Amino acid sequence: MTKEARLTAVVRGRVQGVFFRYFVQQAANERGLVGWAYNRADGRSVEVVAEGSRPDLEALLQRLYVGPPGAMVETVESSWAPAQGGLHGFRVG
Repeated sequence: MTKEARLTAVVRGRVQGVFFRYFVQQAANERGLVGWAYNRADGRSVEVVAEGSRPDLEALLQRLYVGPPGAMVETVESSWAPAQGGLHGFRVG
């Protein structure tokens, strides 16, 4: 049994207004991850929290460095923790 983990990431660059959150949602759904992606108030970053297996989360993290067409990722800050649970599906806000 794979131990569940939590990935928290802040992606900065041209990531708002380019469907970045929906790109993340699709990538998370493909891997059965739960969590959310939200635009941050600064207008140039997206925060992502996802839980699932570490390999699936690592694959998602790699996708965050690329983003969808039209995005220009400058930096990705990420941190890891044990899964906390309580998340259902993958939300975009």
